[in-house]
Amino acid sequence: MQKLILIAFVCSAVWSAVRSAPHMTDAQLEQTLADKSTMQRHLRCAMHEGPCDPVGRRLRTLAPLVLRGACPQCSLQETRQIRRTLAYVQRNYPWEWAKIIRQYG
Repeated sequence: MQKLILIAFVCSAVWSAVRSAPHMTDAQLEQTLADKSTMQRHLRCAMHEGPCDPVGRRLRTLAPLVLRGACPQCSLQETRQIRRTLAYVQRNYPWEWAKIIRQYG
């Protein structure tokens, strides 16, 4: 029973953090992908190697779900943007991609 309550609490906390994070437009996403320092910051966040801003926390929470093929709480735009980001990281940051796959895969 305690485990069930703990799981419900964690899910609730994650859900409220995810829903309160800012959403990105497609143009903002393209700017972020083109900015190497911002990408490095988000990658360190995703790998638990650095601090996260609200967008990084949201990505770190939702990306594993999208990576596994199901993100019921993601909008269609978020799913598309996360897939775009993951494909970009896979192509342009292969070492970091390998670490992310080991961590979340």
